[in-house]
Amino acid sequence: MNRPKPDGSADSPVSPAPPNSPSPEPLGPTNTPTPPTPRVPLRLRLRRNRGRLLRRSLAALLVLVVALCTAAVVAYRMTDIPEPHPETVTQSTVFVDDKGSYLGRRGPVDRQEVALSQVPRYVQDAVIAAENRTFRTDDGVSPRAIARAVLASLTGGERQGGSTITQQYVKNALLSPEQSLSRKAREALIAIKLDRTRSKDAILEGYLNTVYFGRGSAGIEAASRNYFGVDTRRLTVSQGAALAAIVNIPSYYEKAGSDPEVTATLRARWVWVLDAMAASGSITAKQRAEAAFPAFRFYPPGTTEGQRQYMIDVAAQEAADRLGITEDQLARGGYTVHTTFDLSLQDATTEAVKDLKGGKSGKGSKGVTLHAAVVAIAPGDGAVRLLYGGSDYARQPFNDAVGGAVEAGTALDPFRKVRLSGPLGALRKTAAPTPLKLASAYAAVAAGGVYAAPYTVTKITRDGRQVYAAHPDTRRALDEKEVFMVDQQMLTAYQQAAPSIRAVPSTSADGSVPRTFFTAGAGGGITRRTVWSTGLDPQLALTVALFADRPGKKKDTTVPAQLPNDPPPTDSAAETAAQIWQLAITGAKKG
Repeated sequence: MNRPKPDGSADSPVSPAPPNSPSPEPLGPTNTPTPPTPRVPLRLRLRRNRGRLLRRSLAALLVLVVALCTAAVVAYRMTDIPEPHPETVTQSTVFVDDKGSYLGRRGPVDRQEVALSQVPRYVQDAVIAAENRTFRTDDGVSPRAIARAVLASLTGGERQGGSTITQQYVKNALLSPEQSLSRKAREALIAIKLDRTRSKDAILEGYLNTVYFGRGSAGIEAASRNYFGVDTRRLTVSQGAALAAIVNIPSYYEKAGSDPEVTATLRARWVWVLDAMAASGSITAKQRAEAAFPAFRFYPPGTTEGQRQYMIDVAAQEAADRLGITEDQLARGGYTVHTTFDLSLQDATTEAVKDLKGGKSGKGSKGVTLHAAVVAIAPGDGAVRLLYGGSDYARQPFNDAVGGAVEAGTALDPFRKVRLSGPLGALRKTAAPTPLKLASAYAAVAAGGVYAAPYTVTKITRDGRQVYAAHPDTRRALDEKEVFMVDQQMLTAYQQAAPSIRAVPSTSADGSVPRTFFTAGAGGGITRRTVWSTGLDPQLALTVALFADRPGKKKDTTVPAQLPNDPPPTDSAAETAAQIWQLAITGAKKG
């Protein structure tokens, strides 16, 4: 019920609001729009947030550095030092004469390893002065060179050099030659690891044994021989500086000594290397002042170089037989084969035989080819001092001196009245002995009846160790009476010879007239087929054989032919033998 109000009125009943009626507006102040916040300038905002941005940037940089360092450490640890390429460790076998002069080599690459102890210190310092002056103190890499290489790769610029010796060794011997950022990065990692795990001397030794010097020379030992004809240990200061200067552009400098422009350019670089050595104290002021630009072996080689292959063929076969290996194994084995040959006499003989009277050695008229074979042996020892087997190895690799069957004719007459046995017994059974066999028979006469088996290898070394030494194989073949009888037969033949042959001057190795000097052969008059001319004394037995052939009826065959008759071939053979004998005397006196 409604209660009355104080004024006597009663409250009216309150009716509920309709369900969909709007809610009444709340009481309070009137609502107005919020004004927009003013925009803070960017410079002001950056100034206010500078500290926070700097902290974030430093944090990002730190994360990047840590990531790069972690990646570098991981890459370093995962990088192994690879084994050298097979071609960089393959060695050739070198042949030298009785005085150590270089004859030639056999093998797929002209390289022989040499211990760093065999490389004079001034030669080592010359290479360092030319290629990497901080080698002894650096970490194996050159940051500047790497940066230049990276920039060149990114911009497509010219290839950049300037790598350290360690990097060059890695690039040449351990990695492929491709030019890319990934290979350059791997090269740097391997160089750093190599520098930390191996001594500087070990790295320098590897570098010197693999770097290319031109003239087909891989490594300093081959370069020493090909440029100067000496072993590395015998290089002078001037020669060492020249080789160091060549490393920069070996394919260009290899003509030094034969091309005036190349020689002049190399001389300037050679001076630069020597000045750097003097400035660093590697050589004294006196050594620098006394240094003279060295003389180089002529390049490319002359004709006598190819002729030496006849000697190398024989020595290689003998060396392989003595070691019990194949000739291919010998060629790749890195041996040094010391031979019995006298290189100076060999080269002089090559020139003497070129102009044989009676037709130059080689092609004659109507397809007739004149052949000459020359053999010189030390009596009582068997050492073959001279072995001329043909005029041109490239055209005729067959060796006439050791394989040619030359009709003996009257050249065997002095032995017909004596009993021959042992190694000389075969002379009875053949009408065409090889020049080497006939020369060894007459060497037995010169040695008082003692036969010595001919040999061409005195010793073989490898890595500085001797692996074979020759011992003369001698036996008595003739007694004193038989030696006298052979001497008398040879003397009679000499006395009955034409005046032109008896007039040929000859002197023995000790300065006296040789005990025996005679000329014989097969055929006579204008039908002369072969000529043998032999000179003997206790120091030397020399035989010169002349013969000729012409093409046979069947393809690739030859048949004996008559020797040219103008002048008489007997005169030519005798004069040539006397000339070579004189050359041997001159060489013996100089030696």
